[in-house]
Amino acid sequence: MGAGCARHGSRFFCHNLPVGDVIPVVQPAEEIAWPESGYAAGVRFEAAFREHYPRIVAILTRLCGNGAEAEEIASDVLCKLARRPRLADSEHLPAWLYRVAINAGLDAVRSNVRRRRREQQAGSKAGSSNEPGALEALLRDERCARVRSVLASLKPRDAELLLLRADGMAYREVAAVIEVQPGSVGSLLARAEAEFERRYRVRYGDAV
Repeated sequence: MGAGCARHGSRFFCHNLPVGDVIPVVQPAEEIAWPESGYAAGVRFEAAFREHYPRIVAILTRLCGNGAEAEEIASDVLCKLARRPRLADSEHLPAWLYRVAINAGLDAVRSNVRRRRREQQAGSKAGSSNEPGALEALLRDERCARVRSVLASLKPRDAELLLLRADGMAYREVAAVIEVQPGSVGSLLARAEAEFERRYRVRYGDAV
């Protein structure tokens, strides 16, 4: 068992947080097809949780701008993994986890963008403070919202590339997640960055 992890009865604790406590936050216990093939299956699931959950949450927090929402999405992804226990042994597990998590995050961003537009149309910003500090915060929030909106408009793999790289993943790690040769990551990333900048300029008329 790795550092920071322990097994107590049938429950696995990772990063001082029991896996079984993370999952039910999103899905009621009776709806979860938790792996029941014994200790070995539990260890594999725990290993997947311990290795990928923190990074998935970090990426989703950067994407969504909301830590609580990121944890909820990441927990939902782990619920899906619990229903597909064979994936825990698959070499394709990282690709599946990050793809499903980022796609769910992009869906959340699109929903947030639509809600933000409705709020703006309803004049929800009309009473905003004109104090310098408040204005700076508003501009910063607006810029972040623009970046998320453009990310959500990209092809899923382009958005995934940019987010994985922004999280500090090395090219070899990115290649393993998106299942391409390491030598092709640089050119794929350059194209994704160029497309992001092009779309940003078209939408907002200025540089990122």
